[in-house]
Amino acid sequence: MARPIIIDADPGQDDAVALLVALASPDELDVLAITAVAGNVPLDLTVANSLALVELANRTDVPVYRGSIRPMVNDLITAEYVHGPTGLDGADIPAATTAEAVGHAVDKIVEIVMSTDGVTLCALGPLTNVGLALVREPRVADRIEQLVTMGGGFFEGGNTTPAAEFNIFVDPHAAHLAFTSRIPIVMMPLDVTHKALTTPERLKRFENLGTPAGTAVAGMLQFYDRWDKEKYGLPGGPLHDPTVIAYLLAPELFSGKEVHVGIETSPGATQGMTVVDWWGVTDNKPNALVINDIDADGFFDLIVERVGRL
Repeated sequence: MARPIIIDADPGQDDAVALLVALASPDELDVLAITAVAGNVPLDLTVANSLALVELANRTDVPVYRGSIRPMVNDLITAEYVHGPTGLDGADIPAATTAEAVGHAVDKIVEIVMSTDGVTLCALGPLTNVGLALVREPRVADRIEQLVTMGGGFFEGGNTTPAAEFNIFVDPHAAHLAFTSRIPIVMMPLDVTHKALTTPERLKRFENLGTPAGTAVAGMLQFYDRWDKEKYGLPGGPLHDPTVIAYLLAPELFSGKEVHVGIETSPGATQGMTVVDWWGVTDNKPNALVINDIDADGFFDLIVERVGRL
């Protein structure tokens, strides 16, 4: 049976690729809902982008719910400097004609999790919707099969501040709620996503698919990787969010370690930092499987193959 999942996202080009891969994999992943959250761009755009991607994948059977417009405590920061003003710059994806589903994303997460066994949450953006679901109905912590989330960093540090990765930095208080809950967590930090680079050779593979989805992915990622290539001096940009979906489809491509992760919520230079006890120097019980290695060639083989199905 296909694994039931909810995808919580803030598309964003890398979110877009993750959504397309998931929607192209119905035999393995039963996408019960896409819940939009403010993050890479404001909420109106993350909802509109999610709907456009559902249509691009010919999966309008998957409902898209509007979620949190801002973080739980802090003011919203966005990342148009990376993703462009639309969030999906680089691709000419038609605006959606499908309407968003009725209801709030947080309520729908609670409703689906409490009524469906074995739901996995796939968090591709700030964890605001997840944190608010835990506040709204604490029992979801015992019902969620797994939370697989892209966020944080340890040896790589941060990409938004010296200490913090973007998704965690935007809403550290929601991340703290998630990481102190009883939910089994798999964390995809910068340490692994920076090993999955969109080199020109890999981008050409998407272009060579010759399909609307392949062309869209190639265009989006060619725009998206320019910022990271300039910042880090890498041969390509890190492809962050699709690691979450790839882990569910092919966990053998990844390796990591069960460790304790704390989230720094105090204002100041370290707010949003993921404090990863990689070497077990505290007595804190592990609360997450933190991934730090990937078979990058196998990862891109999988991503290209799934996008090629659309």
